[in-house]
Amino acid sequence: MKKNNPWDERAQAYRDSAPHAAGPDLDLLVEWAGAGAGLTALDVGSGGRHLARRLREVGFAVTTADPSPGMHPDVICHAEELPFPTASFDLVASRLAFHHFSSTELALAEAARVTSGMFLLEDMLYVDERVEEAETLRDPSHGRCYSLDQWGELFSAAGLAIEATEVIDRPISFTAWLERCNCTGETAEKARELLSHRLDGDAYTSTVFLIKGLKTG
Repeated sequence: MKKNNPWDERAQAYRDSAPHAAGPDLDLLVEWAGAGAGLTALDVGSGGRHLARRLREVGFAVTTADPSPGMHPDVICHAEELPFPTASFDLVASRLAFHHFSSTELALAEAARVTSGMFLLEDMLYVDERVEEAETLRDPSHGRCYSLDQWGELFSAAGLAIEATEVIDRPISFTAWLERCNCTGETAEKARELLSHRLDGDAYTSTVFLIKGLKTG
């Protein structure tokens, strides 16, 4: 029997998610992307397609790529094996997805390969081991978060130069954060305990980073 893809089951929750649909982080990515008339873009790990929507609004012809059929991407594929020719997009971007990929190094190398110039990344910033444990409890597909220094090394290894960075605290609903991954019961309570230093009532402070990278090769 085929095993259900948990992301197919979560797809609507992520399409409806307010912190995914808008915010200063999303605004900054679009600002960095610039005017897109006549240009192509690839959204890697496109999820609810919020980034793709905003990039289309500023003129980009956007292709969405995601391994989950339930997310309704243009191309169903893994970030570590992008089925596109080298330098086939003017812009490659990924928002809040890299911590789910099985290999950060391979996914970053593929993003660098298929862009002809710019790569934009947003993901969760490493805070501490308590946050990492809570993230994994809430969602077993969580891989690993990294510091900006570690991302600098990863970008350099992938042939990408960092032009700009930004760190943003995103206050989100802790209850909604749990519900998007159907995290309940003792697991949810353990996650709450681990994140007590990041919680103020139901407000959970999630810290993200954004990097504007340029291909060096």
